[in-house]
Amino acid sequence: MPSYTLAETRSEDRPRERLFEHGPAALTVIELIAIVLGTGTKHRDVVRVAEDLVAEVGGSLRELARRPPGFLSELDGVGSAKAAKISAALELARRLASESRGERMQVRSPGDVYRWCAPTVRDLAVEEFRLLALDSQNRIMREILVTRGILNSSLIHPREVFRAAIAEAAAGIIAVHNHPSGDPTPSADDRAVTGQLVQAGKVLDIPMHDHVIIGGDRYFSFAEAGLL
Repeated sequence: MPSYTLAETRSEDRPRERLFEHGPAALTVIELIAIVLGTGTKHRDVVRVAEDLVAEVGGSLRELARRPPGFLSELDGVGSAKAAKISAALELARRLASESRGERMQVRSPGDVYRWCAPTVRDLAVEEFRLLALDSQNRIMREILVTRGILNSSLIHPREVFRAAIAEAAAGIIAVHNHPSGDPTPSADDRAVTGQLVQAGKVLDIPMHDHVIIGGDRYFSFAEAGLL
């Protein structure tokens, strides 16, 4: 028996038709996810699968964005192909948020760094270490992904960080990384990495103005805490 498709759901449960009739803003999160999924299972139509998926993450898109594709693929009615679609849709949303930030924003405070970076890193399932290359007026010239994975002092080498800064002719840098746990409190490795980068910046005359750790809706600034 084939899987239920969007076309085979009840007329009142056909989100694709509602999208064309009323626009995507009129649809619920469940309806939008159902469109991304495309098909249900032998025993449940796609809207019911979407309902179960949303219930699994407590109704939170933020929580859904934190879940890796491997986790999603194990959910009943999802599988690897649909998990890939969901992950791709969420990544497009992150990139849209990144494009919407504008160019050459001037950094005046750690809050500015959080507002710039949080939309793309706060919901990631793994840690990413990023570099903001600044011009002489503290405007962001470029955001550079340095490494992805567990952050420790052996993986983040000043050479890799400042190679990117030199390539961008940066007048200064700000280091940024996320804590998937949601707690931005710096670890011993975070402190060690920061110390290494500050010292390297002094030698190369490219000052590191801050290291901001983003954890969910909070952040920790080494500069603000007087730890640089």
